[in-house]
Amino acid sequence: MLVAVVAAGLAGCATVYNLPGNAPLGTALADNNIARDLPTYQDDLLLALSFSGGGTRAAAFSFGVLQELDRSRSGSAEAKSLLDRVDFVSGVSGGSVTAAYFGLKRRAALDDFRERFLLRNAEEGLKTQISLGNIGRALGGGVNDSQFTDWLDRNLFDGARFEALPDERRPRVWINASDIYNRTPFVFGKTAFDALCSDIRSYRVAEAVAASAAVPLAFAPIVLETYPGGCAATLPSWLEGVRHDPNAQPLLRAYAEAQTRYHDGSMRYVKLLDGGLVDNFGLSGLSIGLLAAQRPYEPLTERQAAKLRRILFLVVDAGRGVSGDFVQTVEGPNGVELVAAAADTAIDASVRSSYAAFTALANDWSGKLKRWRCGLSAAERSRLGVGANWKCGDVGIYIERVGFDRLGPERAGLLNAIPTRFSLPAEQVDQLIAGGADALRASKAYQSFRHGL
Repeated sequence: MLVAVVAAGLAGCATVYNLPGNAPLGTALADNNIARDLPTYQDDLLLALSFSGGGTRAAAFSFGVLQELDRSRSGSAEAKSLLDRVDFVSGVSGGSVTAAYFGLKRRAALDDFRERFLLRNAEEGLKTQISLGNIGRALGGGVNDSQFTDWLDRNLFDGARFEALPDERRPRVWINASDIYNRTPFVFGKTAFDALCSDIRSYRVAEAVAASAAVPLAFAPIVLETYPGGCAATLPSWLEGVRHDPNAQPLLRAYAEAQTRYHDGSMRYVKLLDGGLVDNFGLSGLSIGLLAAQRPYEPLTERQAAKLRRILFLVVDAGRGVSGDFVQTVEGPNGVELVAAAADTAIDASVRSSYAAFTALANDWSGKLKRWRCGLSAAERSRLGVGANWKCGDVGIYIERVGFDRLGPERAGLLNAIPTRFSLPAEQVDQLIAGGADALRASKAYQSFRHGL
C-alpha cells in the first residue's frame, strides 16, 4: 500500500508530455504532394530494405549493410552500385536513424554517419539515471520529452523537414512508430498525414525518428494533432470496404479503423511510441500495401510491374537475443529483468509472426503478378513498353533476413552482448558495422539475387 501511495504521489507531481509538432494541411491543397507510400521508379529492379530496432547497435549494423551494398555493382564495373538502386528503406527505432539519414543524404551518408551519429553520445541530453524524480516523471508520462528530438535535429538532421525527401528520387523512406491507442503501426507518409489533414512537408524528420525510438516510460509519447475537415484530402476508397468486411485481414482492418478515426474527428490527438511495440521489422507498411491491392499488379504501377525482373526484400535484424542468468536459479527474475524479458518476449513473438506472414503474403503476390503479366495481350505489352525478348514469368523474388546469426555462434554472441542503447564505444560500433557487411555477404539469397541481375 505504501508503494502505491508513493507512486501515486510521484506521478501527480511530474506530468511529462510533448506538444503536437504537425501543422494543418489546409483546404486549398488536395493532398500532400510528397511522401507517397510506395516508389514509382520504372526500372527492372525493386530493392527494399527494412532496418530493425535496437538503438545504436541497430543503426551501426544496418550502416554496415549499406556499405556492403555500395560495394556491389549491378552490371558492369561502370554501373551504379546497388546502394544507388535502393527503392525504399523502412526503419524502426534505432534503424530509423540510419534509414532517415540515408534517405536525406543518399550515398553521402556513407561519408559521415559514423562520426555524426554512431560515435556520438545521443543520450547526452537525456535523463537516464534511476532516481525518485525520474521514477515520478516515468509515472507522469515518460522520463524524457523532446530532448532526443532536439538532439537529433541539432546534431544529425540539421532541421530537415519531410519536404527534403521528394518522390522523384530514390530512396523512399518509411519511418515506423506505434499508435498506442489504436495498437497499430503508424507510418510517416502520405496516407497517414492525409487522414490527419496535416502537412507532412513541414514536419521535422527528427520528430518522426524520435517517435519511432520512443521507448515507453523512458520517453513521453510523440503527439500529432488531427485536423478533421481541414483539407480536401479523402481517404482511399478501399478503406471503407475493409472496415465493414468481416473477412478482412486483422492488420488491414485495424489500420483502416485507425485512419478513419484520424479523419473523422473521433480522435483529437495521436500518441506515438517505439515502432518496435507493434512491428520491430518495419514490415507492416509493406504488408498493408499488398493486402490493400485491388489489382494483381498493385501496389506497383502497371509499367513498374511489367518491367520488373528482380525483387529483393531485405530485413536487417539487430534485435536482442536471449540474455540474463535468472534461469540458473530458482529465484528471479527481478523487477527490471522481468520488465525487459516481458518486452523482449512480446517483440520477438511479434516479429517472428510478422516475418512469416509477410513472406507468405509476398510469395502469393508474386504468383498473382506473374499470372497477370502472362495474361497481357500484345497491345497491352506494347502500351507498357516491354521488349520483344520479354518473358512474362521472369520475375525473381527474394525475401531475406540478415541478422547476427549469419556470423556464427561466437561472433553472434559477441554482438548480441552489445547493449541496445544510444551510446556505444567506438570498438563496438566498428564491430557492428563490419558485422552488417559480413552478414549480408554471407547471405545465399542475396548472392543469388546479385547473380540474377
